[in-house]
Amino acid sequence: MQLAELQAHLDELLEVPRFRDYSPNGLQVEGRAEVHRVLCGVTASQALLDRAVEEGVDAIVVHHGWFWRGEDGRITGIRKRRIASLLRHDISLLAYHLPLDAHPQLGNNAQLAALAGWVGEGRFGDQDIAWIGRPERPGTAGQLARSLAARLGREPLLVGDGDRPVSRVAWCTGGAQGYFEQAIAAGADLYVSGEISEQTVHLARESGVPYLAAGHHATERYGIHALAQYLEQTFGIEARFVDLDNPV
Repeated sequence: MQLAELQAHLDELLEVPRFRDYSPNGLQVEGRAEVHRVLCGVTASQALLDRAVEEGVDAIVVHHGWFWRGEDGRITGIRKRRIASLLRHDISLLAYHLPLDAHPQLGNNAQLAALAGWVGEGRFGDQDIAWIGRPERPGTAGQLARSLAARLGREPLLVGDGDRPVSRVAWCTGGAQGYFEQAIAAGADLYVSGEISEQTVHLARESGVPYLAAGHHATERYGIHALAQYLEQTFGIEARFVDLDNPV
């Protein structure tokens, strides 16, 4: 398929124009016009680029791309090496940040819910990124934390009352600790995100609503994985997800 066709389809599928984001979504670095093999990953790190070069792919699709707001825009050091890897081998880079978080089926929040056994019933937060709903099997915050740990293969950090019964759970993958107060206001008994900040601990203790930090990378593997499967099924091209370990 043509690179332009791939970009146009993904931009429409993920509703790119409706999002205000911290980096450009869609095509970030242009490579060869024909795309037959795609490598998908969470972040456009040098390790992922090296894997793409080794496997001879035509394009890379990620959740965390480049050119973030406020970054130094000079092409030096690590940034030079990354961009040179793509240009030297004529590989394209496409990135979808908030659009991939929010998609109702393929998105990170939708996919985390499917993995964890949560039923989404509403949205909240800036641009309706965060989700709220219920666990398929009600339990305590501690029980839900242990269940999620088993499914993620990673021990999350639970702050607050682990014995609190949870009938309403709110979640937003990645670095979404800033939505915790909105989750509380929306009636959540537990809030789950990837990262945690110092002030989050106090809010969990003082509000009585536990906070579960399950890992930024760990919670955001599933949207890009689902997107890789979608590309294979929709276009018949080879699209493979690779999970490069990240402990955060």
